Amino acid sequence: MSIDLAIGIARSGLLATQRALANVSQNITNAETPGYTRKTGAPESRTAGGMPLGVRLGDARREVDQALLNERDSRGGEAAAAQVRERLLSGIEALHGTAGAGKTVGDAIGALETSLTSLRGAPQEGALQRLGVEAAREVALRFQDVAAGVADARQQAHDGMLREVEQVNIGLREVAQLTIAIRGDRSRGLSTADLEDRRDMALSKLSQSLPVQALHQPDGGLVLLARGGFALPLEPEGDAITASSADLGASSFHGPGGDIPPILLGGANITRQLGGGRLGEYVALRDATLPRYQAELDLAAATLATRFDQQGLRLFTGIAGQMPDTSLPYSDPASGQMGFAREIRLADPVAGNPALLRDGTHAVADTPGGASGFTPNPADGPAGFATLLDRVVTHSLGETVRPGVTWPPIASGGIGPDGTLNSPFIPPRAIGDYAATLTGVQAGDRAAATAALERAEGLKAGMEARFQRESGVDPDAEMAMLIRLQNAYAANARVLNTAQQMWDQLQSIGR
Repeated sequence: MSIDLAIGIARSGLLATQRALANVSQNITNAETPGYTRKTGAPESRTAGGMPLGVRLGDARREVDQALLNERDSRGGEAAAAQVRERLLSGIEALHGTAGAGKTVGDAIGALETSLTSLRGAPQEGALQRLGVEAAREVALRFQDVAAGVADARQQAHDGMLREVEQVNIGLREVAQLTIAIRGDRSRGLSTADLEDRRDMALSKLSQSLPVQALHQPDGGLVLLARGGFALPLEPEGDAITASSADLGASSFHGPGGDIPPILLGGANITRQLGGGRLGEYVALRDATLPRYQAELDLAAATLATRFDQQGLRLFTGIAGQMPDTSLPYSDPASGQMGFAREIRLADPVAGNPALLRDGTHAVADTPGGASGFTPNPADGPAGFATLLDRVVTHSLGETVRPGVTWPPIASGGIGPDGTLNSPFIPPRAIGDYAATLTGVQAGDRAAATAALERAEGLKAGMEARFQRESGVDPDAEMAMLIRLQNAYAANARVLNTAQQMWDQLQSIGR
């Protein structure tokens, strides 16, 4: 081997080691940088005519398992969705209150029953009549508070959906810009490792709003597929997805005949195709979970009002004094049931004359299968009149409309503003039991959301830890590599120094 060749080989070793040291230094420096992955360079032997010419270090490359990365991002989307659901449902649970603590709608109905039962023992007592009126007023207020909270949460879900659409568009533009840069650098033979780290971070953030599957192309390009099966365009400018603001009411829904505008991708309605991530969860809450809550509260309030009314006591009405018609489907606007829980009020005549709790507000005709006949207590009637109180305690708040005849079941299917939703429980006959059941079920949804959040965050943390082990920077391992590279550098330097000394001696001999 000639001295020139030895010097060239040693010099190439020094250069390769310098590049490797730069990679290690960069890894150590960025060990705590979010999204950074370990960079390495593969050494390549150089030969010519069968003779060794030294080594070179290939361009920095990432140590990334793409399947693991996709799984990590998928878990991140699940955790983000669970956070949204738990947050909105927690607010509703707080408004319901804790069962048995006297704050739920069921507790308020129970307190009304207790008050009416006490009045039954002394119908002439004005103080007991007034307490009964206040108990009824509290029932109406409890319905109003919870129903208003559900309506507010539904509006929050729609507004949150709009914010997530904006975040998706921002994410798509960022991914598009980075993809253009990656393709350009790759075509020029430059390392794209750092750009790919940044793109993976953008994809991870995007997946929290809308879970996507990234299909990598050989030239550095990317095809993005949403969970619903549609492709997402990668354009560096403009908005790929559009959505419109709306003020939601009790009858608002998305779909044929509905008034909630769709989410559009290139003019196509993708609202029903969205699933997972914050965006999908906001849509599910807005279009399914919260409309169901609203319908169940409306059914409870409407049933309570009509059952009292059918026994001869118009105790509750809507804002304009109207009564709902529970014989019609919930989604029929003529039934007056949609939004009734927010409107229910203590009837004005009863509020002005508490004695009507004893006497009744109107006569009832005897109808087969319905309530038995009733005639109100006249103004000069007996002060101890208890017929009406017996009727409302036994029947309005019980399971039967008259002795031996049960009330028609409260609707559990075909509910919601578009008539497509179903309650996940069999409705009890007694209205107090129904109210307690829906409170328990809705609180159970929050508990399930919390459990799902804990599970999703645990899986996300596990996937993140595994990804860091396989693709992140281990400072101890990098320091060990740094020492080995320093030794290699010193060895190459000694070879270069020895070759230089030999060259100097040869020159001195020639002189």
